[in-house]
Amino acid sequence: MKKIWILIILAVLFAAHSLRAQTDAVQDANSKRAHAALDAMVAALGGDRWLTLQNTYIEGRTSGFYQGKPTGAIGDFFSWHVFPDKDRIELSKKHDVVDIFLGGEGWEITYRGKRALPADQRDEFLRRRDHSIETAVKVWMKDPRTIYLFDGQSLAERHLADQVTLINASNDSITIQMDAQTHLPLRRTYQWRDPLYKDKNEEVEEYDDYHTIDGIPTPFGMTRFHNGDMTNQRFVYKAAYNVPLPPNAFDVDATAAKIKK
Repeated sequence: MKKIWILIILAVLFAAHSLRAQTDAVQDANSKRAHAALDAMVAALGGDRWLTLQNTYIEGRTSGFYQGKPTGAIGDFFSWHVFPDKDRIELSKKHDVVDIFLGGEGWEITYRGKRALPADQRDEFLRRRDHSIETAVKVWMKDPRTIYLFDGQSLAERHLADQVTLINASNDSITIQMDAQTHLPLRRTYQWRDPLYKDKNEEVEEYDDYHTIDGIPTPFGMTRFHNGDMTNQRFVYKAAYNVPLPPNAFDVDATAAKIKK
C-alpha cells in the first residue's frame, strides 16, 4: 500500500511539473510575440532615428472638452520636449503663457511672473509623460523585470490592431494598440488610482492622420479620453525634430523675466 501511495504522489508531481512546463512555454511564446509587436512598432516609428531623437517640436491647436462636450477652450500651442523629463509649452499666438515641466516640477509663467502649477494639473501631465509610448519603449522595455503580454487583436480607430500590455516592477501597466499592417501606434491606455477617492481612472490617447516628418511618422491628430469621456483634441500644424531650443528653454526664472518685458 505504501508503494502505491508513493507511485501516486510521484505521478501527481510529474503531472504538475509537466503542466508547469507547458504553461511556462505558452507564457514565453506570448511574451516573445508581444516583444516582436513592439519591435515592429519601433521600426515603423523610425527605428534608431526615433530612439535617438535629441528633441521634438510640435505646433498646433488644442481644444478642451468636459464629459465629451466642447468647453470652448481653444487655443494655439507650441511645445518642445527633451526626453526624459523636460517640456516647455507656450500657449496663445503671443507665446505669453508658458508651462515648463522639469523633472517632477511644473511651472506656469505669465506677465505676472511664475507660479507652481496646481498639484492636480502637474500630476496629470506627469502621469501622461510617465505612461507615454516613448517612456514605455525607452524605459520600461529596458528593464528586465518588465512583463510583456500579447493581448491578441482588436479594433482601434477602425483599424485591426495588435494589442500589447507592459507591466513594470511596480505593477503599473501600459497598453498599446498598433495598426496590424503599418505597426504604428493607434491607442495608448493606462489606469491610475485616485489618491483621495481610491477609485481607478482610465486614460486613453488615440493617434491618427500620420505624416512622415524628417523620417519620423508623426500623428497630426490626437484625442484624449478620461473614463470614456473625451477631454481634449489636438491638431498639429507643424512638427520638427532635433531643432534648436529657445534660449534658456527650461529656465523658469529667465523665462519669467523675458515675459515680464
